[in-house]
Amino acid sequence: MSNHEFYMGLALQNAKAMKGQTDPNPLVGSVIVNDNRIVGVGAHLKAGEPHAEIHALRMAGDKAKGGTIYVTLEPCSHHGRTGPCAEAIVQAGIKKVIIATLDPNPIVAGNGVKILIDAGIEVVTGILEQESIKMNEVFNKFIVEKKPFVTLKAGTSLDGKVATHTFSSKWITSEEARLDVHQLRSENMAILVGINTVLEDNPSLTARIPNGRNPVRVVMDSTLKIPLDANVVNDNEAETWIFTSKQHDEKKKLQLEERDIRVFVTSRENTVNPTEVVETLGEHLVSSLFIEGGGNIHASFLEHQLVDKVVLYFAPKLVGGKNAPSFLEGTGITHMQDAVELIDTDIQKIGKDFKFTGYPVYKN
Repeated sequence: MSNHEFYMGLALQNAKAMKGQTDPNPLVGSVIVNDNRIVGVGAHLKAGEPHAEIHALRMAGDKAKGGTIYVTLEPCSHHGRTGPCAEAIVQAGIKKVIIATLDPNPIVAGNGVKILIDAGIEVVTGILEQESIKMNEVFNKFIVEKKPFVTLKAGTSLDGKVATHTFSSKWITSEEARLDVHQLRSENMAILVGINTVLEDNPSLTARIPNGRNPVRVVMDSTLKIPLDANVVNDNEAETWIFTSKQHDEKKKLQLEERDIRVFVTSRENTVNPTEVVETLGEHLVSSLFIEGGGNIHASFLEHQLVDKVVLYFAPKLVGGKNAPSFLEGTGITHMQDAVELIDTDIQKIGKDFKFTGYPVYKN
């Protein structure tokens, strides 16, 4: 490992520690080194607050002059809620800037590097680039497409069942796996289920971990069957948004809105188009969506090619039963050659279970 990789690795660690706090902004970490000593470190903590480079520069003070700054994402060049980091780096007298990856944001897109080079500062890019890109997969999609990064999650038996044929489902996976799910909930801005999940389980859909952030709870409910005494309607633990169709219960809509529930009436007559849900969430600056629905919800989002990442927790159990629900239902594909392939896969053991992660590749 080179010195550049070592210090960039520290910057990446600082950035990752803030996961779930910065959206819709990216995760960014920074380290300043002078005379082979770390003199400043920083991470972006929250949208609207100083960026990682500013925190590191403030810590370093005069020791930043003549030093090298490592930053996981190209320093910004525009005036937003905070000033341009590239200009602050120039003013601090930094001699060299090491950057993991350029910013996909069209507003920045190389302009930060240009400011640095024009000021006579040496710039090196591409150090631990893939690690930085992977870390900011949510931001990288949202800033370009204005749509949330969508993760589909399910906890299943080894044969893909989410419950028995009598719909007994507690608990398939271990406590350790369920705790990991709560961490993922906290890291996402919104969590989505279908109305059947609400009717069957009455979930709270909160992140029950220390200092965890509760995501916005999104329910797809085409006719507004949701009970007024459901947890997501009454517990005030987080915002709840419901997407319904034109054939919704208008009286129920008014009752829900009286409870501060946001109801979005979508364009279809009696179903909710998942594409419309994703686009609407993006318009409301929701950059990440975590889907914990049933098999039909999962199938619908996959069929519409809306899923960016799949996370499955496999318990070492066999359930069986042709009528036992699985995590992926719907009509399914006709030919095996049309199956959705998952790439960049990873498997890790959590408690007694196995956590599988992969990224769908769509055929067209």
